[in-house]
Amino acid sequence: MYLFKRKTDLKKHLDLVRKNNKSIGFVPTMGALHQGHLSLIQAAKKETDVVVCSIFVNPTQFNDSKDFEKYPITVDEDIKKLNTVSTDILFLPSVEEMYPDGPNGQQPHYDFGNLENLLEGEFRPGHFQGVGIIVHKLLDIVQPDQLFMGQKDLQQCLIVRQLLHIIQSNTKLVVCPTQREADGLAMSSRNARLSPTARKKAIAIYQALQKIKQNYGKGLLFMEDAHEAFDFLKNEGFDPEYVDILIVENGTIHKLNEPPAESATVVAAIAAWLDGVRLIDNIILQGRI
Repeated sequence: MYLFKRKTDLKKHLDLVRKNNKSIGFVPTMGALHQGHLSLIQAAKKETDVVVCSIFVNPTQFNDSKDFEKYPITVDEDIKKLNTVSTDILFLPSVEEMYPDGPNGQQPHYDFGNLENLLEGEFRPGHFQGVGIIVHKLLDIVQPDQLFMGQKDLQQCLIVRQLLHIIQSNTKLVVCPTQREADGLAMSSRNARLSPTARKKAIAIYQALQKIKQNYGKGLLFMEDAHEAFDFLKNEGFDPEYVDILIVENGTIHKLNEPPAESATVVAAIAAWLDGVRLIDNIILQGRI
């Protein structure tokens, strides 16, 4: 595996890759890698010739400085894991490399419409602008044919899809299924911060989603199912921020208040705090992303 820390060096290498008519797959991460990340690299290897993985904890997408400071950094372990799935290239830039004028310098603003104001956007103001800024920077450097992301970060996937449209990129976004632990908990770098007791409780998020899925289509009181799941999580010791049932269409999302068309994509999404750790998950109730 090649390791690059400077964008100019990576660009030169990838220029040679393209001259040899090889396609490039890209998996952007913030490190603390787990099987979910590795599954994205495996998917990229099936679809493209050369796979680039980036590890960069992006300061501009954290609206809580304490959350940024607590984010796990496990570079040595990450490199070992990347080698187990034969990753071709690792891009490991510094903050100074990605933000020469500093993270607080002047940055572009993207019009993501209402997509960045709901769900995650409501509780993490500015988060998706930070995502847009860093993904745009990385895309300019890597110029991949395909970009691979996980469904667990569904709203982020929709934001990136909108970004690709805004910047008129030819990169294709590939959304891969959420990878789960044996008990159903969605794999996440944040899971490592849970205490053993909280880790056992954490599966309640997946259980809440499963209850919504079991009831979906049996009646018209969609939000009642969401309210019941919200109360269930509170009773399990969580501090839920949202439990919503949503329609995904035309690159945006809105709450489901009436029976959807058969062709519509419908998802249930949850964000909740447990043991000082913020966890998110979602499940498709109908259609596909």
